[in-house]
Amino acid sequence: MQKEKILVVEDEEKIAGIVKSYLEREGFQVTVAPTGESALSRLQDGFDLIILDLMLPDIDGETICTSLREFSDIPIIMLTAKSSEDERVRGLGIGADDYVVKPFSAKELVARVKAHLRRTVSAKKKILSFNGGILTIDPLSRETRKHDNPVSLTSTEFKILLNLAEKPQMIFSRLQIITLVQGFDFEGYDRVVDAHIKNLRQKIEDKPRDPLFIKTVYGVGYKFIGIPDEESSQDKALL
Repeated sequence: MQKEKILVVEDEEKIAGIVKSYLEREGFQVTVAPTGESALSRLQDGFDLIILDLMLPDIDGETICTSLREFSDIPIIMLTAKSSEDERVRGLGIGADDYVVKPFSAKELVARVKAHLRRTVSAKKKILSFNGGILTIDPLSRETRKHDNPVSLTSTEFKILLNLAEKPQMIFSRLQIITLVQGFDFEGYDRVVDAHIKNLRQKIEDKPRDPLFIKTVYGVGYKFIGIPDEESSQDKALL
């Protein structure tokens, strides 16, 4: 079986060495890039996940993350000394999938890497279609389309959408959503989930303020209200 490839973008040699050692011990193929420029030059190597330090000597990690999200949904775990809730929300808002604050446990970082990779290996499932084909979700290719046009979602946005869409009308709390897609609880998850849902609505809804697909259940969380295309007209009327 081919080893999963991870790019570690970290300029502190000691930290990079520890992360590389722990990941390689778990069977991953690891490449270390000490600068943003060297990281960007290696992207064509086809990595499965990126661990990205925000404080780099040339290009800051937020700029790299934003640039990556223009063309890729590769899972990104930010590794940084910035620990405030606002910083975490900002990082996740620009497309990161997870946020690990220094100092950190290498074992926990490896566990998070495994969780993200496990969730990005899509099972062979049928394409989900809603509201007469207005929205389609392909779990295998990880492709989302609106009005038959491709929608660019981050890895975390896709996982949230897929988890909600697989269980229409089921109400998910914010804690349930963050646990489903990341496997870990952390402070500030309410704002993090709200930020992801806001981004999702901007991308999949024609009218984000009057959504067809993701509804806010005030005081509880969110539910997917799209109508699966295989349902009968009687079932649709009940919804």
